[in-house]
Amino acid sequence: MSCIDLVVETPLSRSGRARQIEAMFDVPASEVCRLSWHGEFDVESRPWTVGLFLGPSGSGKSSLLRHVFGEPLRFDWNAASVIDDFDKALSIDLVSRTCQAVGFNTIPAWLRPFRVLSTGEQFRASLARVLLESNDPILMDEFTSVVDRQVAKIGAHAVQKFVRANGKRFVAATCHYDVLDWLQPDWIFEPATMTMTWRSLQRRPELAGVIQRVPYSAWHLFAPYHYLTRDLNRAARCFALFVNGQLASFAGMLHRPHPKVNDIEGCSRLVTLPDWQGLGLAPRLIDILSAAYKSVGKRVHTYPAHPALIRSFAKSPLWKCVKKSGDFSSRQGKTGAKECGSFGGRPCAVFEYCGDACADRDAAQRLIAGLPTDQRDTICSPAS
Repeated sequence: MSCIDLVVETPLSRSGRARQIEAMFDVPASEVCRLSWHGEFDVESRPWTVGLFLGPSGSGKSSLLRHVFGEPLRFDWNAASVIDDFDKALSIDLVSRTCQAVGFNTIPAWLRPFRVLSTGEQFRASLARVLLESNDPILMDEFTSVVDRQVAKIGAHAVQKFVRANGKRFVAATCHYDVLDWLQPDWIFEPATMTMTWRSLQRRPELAGVIQRVPYSAWHLFAPYHYLTRDLNRAARCFALFVNGQLASFAGMLHRPHPKVNDIEGCSRLVTLPDWQGLGLAPRLIDILSAAYKSVGKRVHTYPAHPALIRSFAKSPLWKCVKKSGDFSSRQGKTGAKECGSFGGRPCAVFEYCGDACADRDAAQRLIAGLPTDQRDTICSPAS
């Protein structure tokens, strides 16, 4: 069993102002500030993936993180685009996959300088770079300290999912207890009491979501974050997923003309707002919409060009691949128009929904028509 035996001494000011403060608040005069931590730390007694130093500010989290594991990496962000700041030895495919894994999915933001990104985007970009360029274990101080608490939770979930999937180890220090259920640490060390607790892996908290038909104007809130053009056909039926009463994901559905059949509905746009990226909300949204359409006799196709979306649909048992990305050998009808293969010159994959239809056909009809409905969906997934 390892032990912590750390003493930090810091010279104190003896200036005139410092002495005035001592006198005003009856602080004992001292030449040196001395802080010490002594206790047991059995981190190597069993396998682990995620560790957390947790406690109030000033309790010694950062000091112990450095004492036990070393100095966390610090990065400069000086390039003209975020994507150019990553180590040049890393492949663009690996960088893009990692950015997507931590919920930094807004492709246009990758092409901007780090300094102009939102605080949430900077946090996720930093996560991606830390995960790729750090040694084992990956260290992060002041974890989630500068971001909105919703972003913090989703970011924590994305990190633990990435490190577990890639066989890495991650250690963070934070004063925020609200990320515990999302980060799912295998151990927690609290410097304030010098106690260590082992935990078992649990499911992350569930999110209650509501899917509703929304006006076309809702697209303008999501358009800046889509990886394609901001244009959306005015004929599109627009749907949104609300989580905790907040807009989170959007899907635009269009009827797809075909020379032989008249039952194909296509997903024209599928996008999640940055603060909610990393939870798989967009795939859940299109799964539920597709089940609703199927219950009224429609088939749903998607035409993703985004690599992450293609991977998501390819892994899902609810979707079957009709055409692979870059396959332009689409069937042609009498009109000579291609049913799939490429849209706007983009090589797209094509997937068709093959899951079950919605059990409540009336609720599905009301949802599609934009009528009031009580249909709700609980959005959850294993924390692993």
